[in-house]
Amino acid sequence: MPSLLIRNARLVNEGNIFEADLLVRHGRIDQIAPSIASSADEEIDAAGQWLLPGMIDDQVHFREPGLTDKGCIATESAAAVAGGITSFMDMPNTRPPTLSMAAVADKKAMGARDSLANYAFHFGVANDNLDAVAAVDPRQVAGIKVFMGASTGNMLVDDPAVLERLFACAPTILIAHCEDTPSITVNEEKWRKTHGEAVPFSAHPLIRDAEACYKSSSQAVELAKKHGSRWPTSASPPRSASIICCSTTAITRDWAAISNAIRRSKPRPTATPCAPR
Repeated sequence: MPSLLIRNARLVNEGNIFEADLLVRHGRIDQIAPSIASSADEEIDAAGQWLLPGMIDDQVHFREPGLTDKGCIATESAAAVAGGITSFMDMPNTRPPTLSMAAVADKKAMGARDSLANYAFHFGVANDNLDAVAAVDPRQVAGIKVFMGASTGNMLVDDPAVLERLFACAPTILIAHCEDTPSITVNEEKWRKTHGEAVPFSAHPLIRDAEACYKSSSQAVELAKKHGSRWPTSASPPRSASIICCSTTAITRDWAAISNAIRRSKPRPTATPCAPR
């Protein structure tokens, strides 16, 4: 792999901003210094431009397998890298959903073959796979994802007994999609009465509203408190912040565990278009 030397960069690293050169050898950062005398196969004069570490996106929907008409690991990882995202964690609501370690292994094989970025995959929860969830090796997954509200993939978990057991037995980071489905259904019916099947897109945040988010995220917080899981920001989110909890709320026993699951990608020159798989 060719070496790369970036000179005269405004580098952001470990909470500091400073002028420096950066040398990459064998695909890894080899040296950071105010001035590097070594040469490299390729040199770039950053001329004071920003040089940042690659970003990590912990929630992506790359839609592979089964939904590759929307996107796939090859195309979406290429888009991620183009935007400075060098590591991603993919959600389990694919077709079929990622509800077993065999499914995780299949997605890892796709990542090894096609991804331009480092990759990891979340393990999904259904109403009938808690034994598989309890047996998950935390080193092999990014986290455990539960949909406490209906979303793409028909993975809604709304059985109170299942949720109780899940929060008690999850062996690693638990990530909850928090929206109260009954509230959403009521809101949707109201809009359909006046608009039929032509409900405008602008109604989306009014159907999946703050109240629906608050009800579900409050349930997640109470379960986390009951079973000893740590809430990443506060014991209970204030009502004014409920909309922040609408899409995804993370609950964890060990945040450090997530780093173990990320797999480094192999460099590839280009991404190939999605093919049905």
